[in-house]
Amino acid sequence: MTEGTPVTDGAAAAVPDAACQGNAGSGEPDPPQPAFRVPAPPGETPVGEGAVGEGAVGDGAERAPVAVPLTSPRRSRRWALWTALAAVVVLLACGLPVALVADGRGSNVPAVAAVDPATVVARQFAERVDAQLDRQSAALLRGDRAGWLAVAEPAVQAELRRRFTALRALRVTGWQARPDGLPTPVEGRPGEWRVMVEFRYCFAVPDCRTSPVLAATRWRDAAQPRLLAVEPSASRSAGTRPWEVSDLVVAVGERTVVATTPAQRERLPDLLARAEAAARIADTYAVDGRTPDRYRIFHAGRAEWKRWYGGGRAGWTAGYAVTVGGGHHEVVLNADSVTETGLDDLLRHELTHAATMPEAGYPGARTWWLVEGVAEYAGVDGRPVDRYDGLADVRRLVTGDWSGRLDRLAPAHNAPADRVSGSYGLAYLAVQHLVDRFGVERLLAFFRVVAHEGRSLDEAADEVFDTPWSVLHDECVGYARSVT
Repeated sequence: MTEGTPVTDGAAAAVPDAACQGNAGSGEPDPPQPAFRVPAPPGETPVGEGAVGEGAVGDGAERAPVAVPLTSPRRSRRWALWTALAAVVVLLACGLPVALVADGRGSNVPAVAAVDPATVVARQFAERVDAQLDRQSAALLRGDRAGWLAVAEPAVQAELRRRFTALRALRVTGWQARPDGLPTPVEGRPGEWRVMVEFRYCFAVPDCRTSPVLAATRWRDAAQPRLLAVEPSASRSAGTRPWEVSDLVVAVGERTVVATTPAQRERLPDLLARAEAAARIADTYAVDGRTPDRYRIFHAGRAEWKRWYGGGRAGWTAGYAVTVGGGHHEVVLNADSVTETGLDDLLRHELTHAATMPEAGYPGARTWWLVEGVAEYAGVDGRPVDRYDGLADVRRLVTGDWSGRLDRLAPAHNAPADRVSGSYGLAYLAVQHLVDRFGVERLLAFFRVVAHEGRSLDEAADEVFDTPWSVLHDECVGYARSVT
């Protein structure tokens, strides 16, 4: 089973030129100046990169942009600050273009040439939070728990200790944190601010591409802000990550990172051994040979299954692969549904999703049969077709009320177990027929054209198989009927 949606980047809008004309000396009030529009927090990026908060607008004239100072002035320099701000007002009123300036590390906080004092204060506070996040990130990567906790108030330190332990167990090799957008005051709590923070993480592999998570935090204002709370992400791209909300025990192999809860600790060695074996199979299906740097596998107990990555899975789901961004896909197994005999097939199936999945997710329900069929084919791992467990369910499906179309094969969220089993089995048999006729290499080329390039089944069949898709479709369905 596969899931994932892309993250969209946020973009900031600059203040347009204001005319210094028409009303000067007329006794008429100047027209109101447009306010700076603060961008909404971006949406996971299944998959994507965070936006760099920069850009500029203007009329093309070669004039210097104006920027608000980013650091708090000393008391003795307050008059200088207000004088500078007054100058900015004059320049803006006379049409000088305004620029958005990104800092050297690509912060998502817009540097604005607005003169609203509240915006200036928010920007300055965000810069101080950014510095605190830098200190905390460096402490995590060097394994310094005291340094990781140093930015936080005592009330949140127990939660931060749990996160620190989980992230270190996962072999965190990349960790970045930065404010995303401008902070907002917490209503009814003077001196407290809510700050959206983009965290980016990587496990086990040095210098790998990081995956983004957007979460809300709360801080107390001070020369060095103090962290008061951090919320689970509930990110639109994938949902809450396991390390955000759960204690984890972890085993790391050559190709996999496997994590579960302390209650499932005794299963970890066996899970790792089986995951490593499944990874060797999944690697052979990687599109264009681009294998994952490490497969990330999370084994969920009952409570975790309902919470990790947003929960809400269909009742028949035993596992799924979800796109989390940065080219990574994380696999989740349902401890209550995984059987001893079915674990190896399930691992091969889900890791093959991770090996074949495009960064932006799959193209939709109409190609469900191909996506799941390839993963199921890998899960079967060469066993004869007559030993496939779901043949009886396939027979019931093809002789029942199914439309006969592969592009309408995906089971509903509330489908009964035999309908789900029959759908997966029919998808497998369709892929098995294509492999029997054309071989695995051409099957994966067909898959690349459809799933990665987003082209139609008709185009892909003509290009890869030199045969109309309508002919191959009927052959695949006929083959499924013949073997059941």
